[in-house]
Amino acid sequence: MAKNKTSETTASIRDFLEKINDPVKRKDSYVIAALMEKQSGFEPKMWGTAIVGFGSYHYRYESGHEGDAPLIAFSPRSNAISLYMASDFEAKEKLLQQLGKHKTGKSCIYIKKIEDVNLGVLIQLIDHSLVHMKRLYPES
Repeated sequence: MAKNKTSETTASIRDFLEKINDPVKRKDSYVIAALMEKQSGFEPKMWGTAIVGFGSYHYRYESGHEGDAPLIAFSPRSNAISLYMASDFEAKEKLLQQLGKHKTGKSCIYIKKIEDVNLGVLIQLIDHSLVHMKRLYPES
């Protein structure tokens, strides 16, 4: 079976964040890292070369594919900051309506800058996502 491309590494979070060219995105990434660390209780770890993750869980699909992934994570991409959260939890749609300027994917929320969103709502999204993931993967 193929090895997952995105796995936890020992790379420095600070070194990674300091390489972000856009000063607003760099500052916002530090804010998001602090929020996710505080809400999750986990120290940030690099996953692959561009994802900052918090906590981890082990998944196994019916196909037999399995691996580890962060409980929550983010990545400062060129177009937006990707926030990786649970794809489906009860209050997600309601909270997204209150979040502010964003786009969504299956399990990602994309924001351009932190000032575009309501931080209180972002914290609630993080909290709900963590509770949902810990319920799905209690050994995490």
